[in-house]
Amino acid sequence: MKTLNFLVIGKNQEILETLKRIIENNDGWKAEIQSDEMVCRDYIEENQVDIVLLSSGLDEEFENEIKVFCENLDKDVKVIDHYGGGSGLLKNEVYTLFPNLQP
Repeated sequence: MKTLNFLVIGKNQEILETLKRIIENNDGWKAEIQSDEMVCRDYIEENQVDIVLLSSGLDEEFENEIKVFCENLDKDVKVIDHYGGGSGLLKNEVYTLFPNLQP
């Protein structure tokens, strides 16, 4: 089974912690959370990240910049705009990007 590594970025710590818990409730899914945009690029470059999950409270300019940054990397990093909707929606968003992982 492939391990999926998430970087969840947002401004609301409670939401970030909830997303981490939801993500890690799935076998093979691991999550790091971050509320400081300034360290995200370095984290993505220095660590295995499959999915950058954008949560609430982020500046639109940062969201656009991080999407372009991920597109221009030599590694395949997917970006999901996730602003709520529960664990079912999150799973559907992930399985859309990685259909071979669907149970």
